[in-house]
Amino acid sequence: MYEYICGKVAEVAPTYAVIEAAGVGYYLHISLETFSAIEQATEAKLWVHYIVREDAHLLYGFASREERELFRLLIGVSGVGGGTARMILSTYTPRELQQIISAGNAVLLKNVKGLGLKTAQKIIVELSGKMMTLRSNQAEAFEQAMTSATTSPLMEEAMAALQMLGFQKAASEKVLKAILKEQPNASVEELIRAALKRL
Repeated sequence: MYEYICGKVAEVAPTYAVIEAAGVGYYLHISLETFSAIEQATEAKLWVHYIVREDAHLLYGFASREERELFRLLIGVSGVGGGTARMILSTYTPRELQQIISAGNAVLLKNVKGLGLKTAQKIIVELSGKMMTLRSNQAEAFEQAMTSATTSPLMEEAMAALQMLGFQKAASEKVLKAILKEQPNASVEELIRAALKRL
């Protein structure tokens, strides 16, 4: 239902944050990982998972998509609820948790408050194969940077100019992305000149 909430950080504590967006204050349950990411921020963008129970409607917020994906995988395991999943993500960083699950270290995982050995073993059995599919924050950040570069007006203008000069779109795009990675503040003219030297 909700993908993310972006707005002013009205209140933040180790277990929750209130994000004000369009005049509405959203109360989101957060992990210590997310708390450390937004603790000093005045504005934040939190990726959201919405849980509907008989007695409550709960919003969980995450500083990264990776953490939210791990949360969703954890609550997909029988016997692991939102509170337990949040406790796991407060105890270990997403990277540490992936390593623990990939290594099958149930003893280390059961150190999480309220998590028994049987549940820890179940988490490892059910999720070990899914750890490889999770992208790292670095890969995600790089992908987002490339996506924004592709859709930026500078990139579009330089692409159009190169195509008018008779260059193929795919080749032009590849070269322009490489140039933007090296020179993120280049002007359209500088992009075109640099691209012409490489095409």
